[in-house]
Amino acid sequence: MTIRFEQQNKAVHLVATNDDGHQAHLDGSEAIGGEGKGFRPMQMLLVGLGACTSMDVISVLNKQKQEMDSYHVDVQGLRTSEGIPAVFEHIHVLFKVNGPVLEAKLARAIFLSMTKYCSVTRMLEGTAKITSAYILNDGEEVPVATVGPEHLVPKTED
Repeated sequence: MTIRFEQQNKAVHLVATNDDGHQAHLDGSEAIGGEGKGFRPMQMLLVGLGACTSMDVISVLNKQKQEMDSYHVDVQGLRTSEGIPAVFEHIHVLFKVNGPVLEAKLARAIFLSMTKYCSVTRMLEGTAKITSAYILNDGEEVPVATVGPEHLVPKTED
């Protein structure tokens, strides 16, 4: 896997292109010359996490013949305020699903993604506490799994 970055201006606006030709714009903060022309690198980590776990959860639910009327995920990252680099110390992934989905199947799909399948979670859990929860049919938020440096969970639970 290779990603190519090309500078777009005299500052830090970059275009990233993958092997398939798909592109994403990235930019830095104003403090380093950014002009708000793209995602910041730390935001892209959250994009990767949200996309990875979403693909897992949607795939599992589809295999279980669970039909959703709507699906979206909010990924919120909290960075340390102590020095540089300012890494994520806590990330919360909130799945919001509407439709005739069985709650146990949704919880299981999220659990499997967060503890077994999502490669991005595996990469980030060494430095950040990652919590997950869901809201089904506009109900209450229900916690599912916590992973991270202080939260050991089985990697192969069935």
